[in-house]
Amino acid sequence: MRTASVPAARADRAADLRVKAPTGAPVHARLILTIICVSYFMVILDNSIVFTGLPQIQSAMGFSGTGLSWITNAYVLFFGGLLLLGARAGDLFGHRRMFVLSLVVFALSSLLVGAAQTQWWLIGARALQGVGAAVLAPSALSLLTRSFAEGRARNRAMAAYSAVAGLGASLGLAVGGLVADLISWRAGFFLNVPVGLAMILLAVRYLPETPRRRGGFDVTGALLATLGSIAVVLGIVNATGLGWNAPATAGPLAAGLVLLGLFVAVERRAAQPIVPLWLFASRERSGAYLVRMLYMGAMIGFFFFTAQYVQSVYDWTPLQAGLAFLPMTLVNFVVAVQVPRLLERARRPLVLLAGVALTAAGMVWLSRLGLHTPYVTGVALPMILIGVGQGMALAPMTSSGVDGVAPSDAGAASGLVNTVHQIGSALSLSILTAAAATAATGSAAADIAARSGAALTGSAVLLALAVLAVLALIVPARATRNERSL
Repeated sequence: MRTASVPAARADRAADLRVKAPTGAPVHARLILTIICVSYFMVILDNSIVFTGLPQIQSAMGFSGTGLSWITNAYVLFFGGLLLLGARAGDLFGHRRMFVLSLVVFALSSLLVGAAQTQWWLIGARALQGVGAAVLAPSALSLLTRSFAEGRARNRAMAAYSAVAGLGASLGLAVGGLVADLISWRAGFFLNVPVGLAMILLAVRYLPETPRRRGGFDVTGALLATLGSIAVVLGIVNATGLGWNAPATAGPLAAGLVLLGLFVAVERRAAQPIVPLWLFASRERSGAYLVRMLYMGAMIGFFFFTAQYVQSVYDWTPLQAGLAFLPMTLVNFVVAVQVPRLLERARRPLVLLAGVALTAAGMVWLSRLGLHTPYVTGVALPMILIGVGQGMALAPMTSSGVDGVAPSDAGAASGLVNTVHQIGSALSLSILTAAAATAATGSAAADIAARSGAALTGSAVLLALAVLAVLALIVPARATRNERSL
């Protein structure tokens, strides 16, 4: 009996590591994971690469301060607003097919961004990038979820996927600063073109196609979700420059909330809803969505304000500002790749709780910065703590958002994970920017220091709320699930 079980165990392990390509040939799972992660890395990288290049763009193309913000906002608007639609399209038409299409759109739009000659050309190309990202992100996560069985294999895949998310966000600042200093802000976007083409060829050859789903497309639900999300994000974006009471803020926010309310009502009656509302029935999944919204909102504030702080207060170049994030980047990557081993020894909610708590502690430390704060003790060391926390938190946070979901609804669940990520980022950045605007000293550098401290204090509050959400929702839900499985 014992000798017979060895080949069987080996066969089971091999089955976990291999999937079938479209041609029927066996393909190692690492290749699939590499294609997914490299493609997703481009999306995350472009979300932050512009931060260190903004001064060059403003000087070269004559953007006003408000106009400059739309280089980021156009991307966020279409990325966040079209995510659910992109996820549903993958469920209906096949995730590999939509993944490849999104890579085509993303590579083309990156070329257009790099070649932009006018303000509206650049903003329009960034919006088109957001469209490509809105389809790519949920398709990538859905393909990963389908390719790796829940348990050890998926934990490892999620750890790599989450490491890419954390690495791309911080490395984008370094890459953006490097190319802006040595070549041009355009170079980072041109680089996406050959990388995108290579990923298209590999995806067509090696990624497994998911079955197309028969049935009607929930057009009403798709329109309500998309228009409602875009309206809410637009209102949040306008609040940064115009205030929360301005008609351009209140109008879109009110319209967005009405549209999203109608969306929920339509989804309750739809035969094939774009977002199955039963996804929220799980306390763990609902908790994961809330935690991700709070956590990623805190982190975008961290990147946005810390990048400004080191350039304005320390008078560093874009390249130096990007390199300032390396302590966090390196630690984040090292910790993230060790998370699968950690999850084999400790329960997922405890790993998530520890990660969010460490991030909160680092953010509290960093929020104490001022005009004369030294880099090593006031910025680099808290960044290391934040990097450790993010490396621990992202993989279990993502897994909790998609676990227990049927393959037919993998796209919808992945879309929700990415939607709360983007909506949380836009909402929180507007709130943190409003909080930062209340701090003024009369000196440019001192103003940046004071505003950064106020905003990062707000990020610490968001992370404290995320800790409470993990304790109140995810930890007890997972404990109940484990008891039922005994």
